[in-house]
Amino acid sequence: MTLLTLSASAHGLKPLCDGQNVCYPTGLQTAVFFVGLYLIALGTGGIKPCVSSFGADQFDDSDETERKSKSSFFNWFYFSINIGALLASSVLVWVQTNVGWGWGFGIPAVAMGIAVMSFFSGTRLYRNQKPGGSPLTRICQVIVASLRKFQVEVPADKCLLYETADSESAVTGSRKLDHTKHLSFFDKAAVETHIDAIKGSVDSWRLCTVTQVEELKSIIRLLPIWATGIVFSAVYSQMGTLFVLQGNTMDLRITGSFQIPSASLSLFDTISVIFWVPIYDRLIVPFARKFTGHKSGFTQLQRIAIGLVISIFAMLVAGTLELLRLRMVREHNYYELKHIPMSIFWQVPQYFIIGCAEVFTFIGQLEFFYEQAPDAMRSLCSALSLTTAALGNYLSTLLVNVVTDVSTRGGKPGWIPDNLNYGHLHYFFWLLAALSVFNLGVYLQVARWYTYKRTAVDSL
Repeated sequence: MTLLTLSASAHGLKPLCDGQNVCYPTGLQTAVFFVGLYLIALGTGGIKPCVSSFGADQFDDSDETERKSKSSFFNWFYFSINIGALLASSVLVWVQTNVGWGWGFGIPAVAMGIAVMSFFSGTRLYRNQKPGGSPLTRICQVIVASLRKFQVEVPADKCLLYETADSESAVTGSRKLDHTKHLSFFDKAAVETHIDAIKGSVDSWRLCTVTQVEELKSIIRLLPIWATGIVFSAVYSQMGTLFVLQGNTMDLRITGSFQIPSASLSLFDTISVIFWVPIYDRLIVPFARKFTGHKSGFTQLQRIAIGLVISIFAMLVAGTLELLRLRMVREHNYYELKHIPMSIFWQVPQYFIIGCAEVFTFIGQLEFFYEQAPDAMRSLCSALSLTTAALGNYLSTLLVNVVTDVSTRGGKPGWIPDNLNYGHLHYFFWLLAALSVFNLGVYLQVARWYTYKRTAVDSL
């Protein structure tokens, strides 16, 4: 943020612009700007998967009160993110537009500086998980050891599989995991052979502990749940793509002369999250707890499923709105009209519904991937859950390209032409709704088969 602030304000780093606001940056100025952007991307990649895991680590699982509070933590963590997003998309946008980009970048740079100082001020109070080495290395060790012993028979008595004698796993501060029956091929990595006995010291690329094997199994069991999040993310990505295109065809006026950019309506998604998080945490959870008996009201898998159902309605509402918009176009011959006389605020319900789905699915995923991750792999699993957002965008782009290629054959305008008044955008929204229904069905089967992680402490 400091580099971006300098590139927008410092003499020599700020590009020269003409009277029409066209700027002519030098090579150095362009390099400084892009280095700033890439540093933000690098920092975000480090912060996002770690901050939620680190925050949840501050709660003691052995204390029942703190365990309940940890579930609420994920709600309020996501709430705080959206408060920041609300300020960024309203106050900062106004500052950047009306005051200048130097201030627009400078304010968040100062805010990040305050955040860093605030973070380090609590260093002595934090509960820290000791670094246990690369989780990817431990995963590869299990795979290599299993392949090396592919001809070895796994003993019927699982107590014969290799495990450390200590109360903790080989990674200091991490709990041992109980053996599970599924994915038994990887159990070969924990079978002690005469070669292992001869060498004396344990070679982790030939012999792994039961806990290490179960870490890999835990990751594999998470993958089907992870995959079902991609379709939801594709639905979520419509707020930055086709919802904006749909809004551009509608009446953007708030008053006689003031118009709202169609992309700004994503603000209602943020407002929806800010509205629904307290409702969920303070009303829905206590109410559901009376019927389910679960400390969090719903299990994490149930919570995710509810969000997937809600996302289907978001697409149905968006498709219905587009159908009504096209009906108005046909009835009044508005085909060449850039903005038809239908207020853009008719889009608010679809944004609001997606915000509600976020509260259930995205926060549920955060908590689920944290809770089901092995102790020493929580940041990795949090990062895994975040990749669904990127893959959802790729899936959305792929669907748009396929639909465009198929629907424009024979010289037809297609579902998503440049002039949406000639198109069938509602078909695409309904296609996403149908994919979401299919995805929900797959998710329910996967969730039904899912085996929850069990630590050695839980089984005592």
